Amino acid sequence: MLTFIYMDKLLEDIKGCQICSHLLPHVVNPVVTASTESRVAIIGQAPGSIVHKTGIPWNDKSGDRLREWMGVSKNLFYDTSIFALVPMGFCYPGKGKTGDLPPRKECAPQWHEPLFEQMRNLELILLIGSYAQKYYLEENPYNTLTKSVKNYKDFLPKYFVLPHPSPRNNIWLKRNIWFEKEVIPSLKDIIAPLK
Repeated sequence: MLTFIYMDKLLEDIKGCQICSHLLPHVVNPVVTASTESRVAIIGQAPGSIVHKTGIPWNDKSGDRLREWMGVSKNLFYDTSIFALVPMGFCYPGKGKTGDLPPRKECAPQWHEPLFEQMRNLELILLIGSYAQKYYLEENPYNTLTKSVKNYKDFLPKYFVLPHPSPRNNIWLKRNIWFEKEVIPSLKDIIAPLK
């Protein structure tokens, strides 16, 4: 019972976080969902502008593609007893010259460990994109995201590494046809029994 109470309080604290509010170009709106029962944690980059406005994680084209890769419905995806949606940066960082700015560096060190301590049923962590992979794979022998994803089996059973599903990565997907032929079927096979 105390675990549930602590998780509720922790999520409330994250929603009220102001650590980097003075560094953001807009109102603070931390976006995260999790429960003590979550079995799969999805660690992405940071909310985009649509997610910032709606407060719903992965509520955009990137989320549509990610759900397609995983073979899960939208309803299932937002079931916190199955999936925890935990970005590297909880708030939309704003626009840069070539897309969104990187996630704020304050969030993961402040909030990830307490969150993961509460999620005792976790069986898999999806590391989506280079920011999550650099943070969690300190011993990663591969020097590029492409090499890491190509060798995804080396990080199992704890981690499954993926590129970001953003439409901005369409060129990467076209250049790396092996990804959808080899990696996606494996991801779906691993996710299926956890649903």
